Amino acid sequence: MNTLVVSTGVSLQAKLSALRNPALYPDPTTQVESMETHCAWVFLTDHYVYKLKKPMRLGQMDNLLLSARHRNCREEIRLNRRLAPDVYLDVVPLIEHAGQLSLDGAGTPVDWLVKMRRLPSDLSLDRKIASGQVSCLAISRVSDVLTAFYRRQPPARLSAEDHLQRMQRQVAMNGLALLDHDLGLPRDLVASAVDQQEKFLRSAPQLLAARAQQGRIIEAHGDLKPEHVFLAEPPCIIDCLEFDRELRLLDPFEELAYLALECERMGAGWIGQQMIDEYAARSGERVEAALLEFYVRRRASERALSAAWHLRDPAVRERKDWRARAIGYLGQSQRLATRT
Repeated sequence: MNTLVVSTGVSLQAKLSALRNPALYPDPTTQVESMETHCAWVFLTDHYVYKLKKPMRLGQMDNLLLSARHRNCREEIRLNRRLAPDVYLDVVPLIEHAGQLSLDGAGTPVDWLVKMRRLPSDLSLDRKIASGQVSCLAISRVSDVLTAFYRRQPPARLSAEDHLQRMQRQVAMNGLALLDHDLGLPRDLVASAVDQQEKFLRSAPQLLAARAQQGRIIEAHGDLKPEHVFLAEPPCIIDCLEFDRELRLLDPFEELAYLALECERMGAGWIGQQMIDEYAARSGERVEAALLEFYVRRRASERALSAAWHLRDPAVRERKDWRARAIGYLGQSQRLATRT
């Protein structure tokens, strides 16, 4: 449908209730599992996944308006097909007609959903790590997919000076946000994490500048976590960061350092190290240990902030000890030294 009509006649609760009903779906399903995340509701049928974005604004993410949710659903499909072409199927409207909601037929779109093929949950990298079923060969196959992906991406139009400034800005902004009083994080731990990153930016800016000068900053995945990597045949990587291109502009080594951080947290640090080593070998690039360490520390601070932000969301703040998780990431940034 090309025409967007904003409807205020259907409540959010009515939408969620309808989407939990198996009879709503055009594909026959015996049940519907529903999950709530910080930014969306996810509905799992027997064979597909439907994601409804929350009408909310958070930083650069703005899904308040129906038109914005439609636009961002389309962008999510486009971006994720880069690494999971057979998983992201379509953007589908939730239709209202004569007081009834449906996912097909004629009527007024009252919301939009991303439709995906449902992947076996036991193939996700986090599940494989937890069960001790990850092989070096499986990780090499993921490395193949990512290396090919990184090679396909054109260099970002970003000067060395611009790249340095954005790194400085991001480090400073994360540090200030982590000190927000309502998050209750230890101020000395936050200060230490930020100080270490700022020290690198003062002492070795040429390492970051060189990556931009060499055209190594690309539009990457942006959220490379173990739960987004599926060891299928072929491997696929889902759920990229779609709402802010600025946050997707990354050095591939930074993206892999992020994955290494998460794998290390799960007790499988060898996975990230293997992928870093294999990407270096296949790309012919060399990265300094100090730069990798900076990337790990920066990502640890960002993950700490992401965890702490859950404390502000009544829907999810009770599910986990988010403050303890945030403190854990900050502590991890102190301990981790990445090898090359």
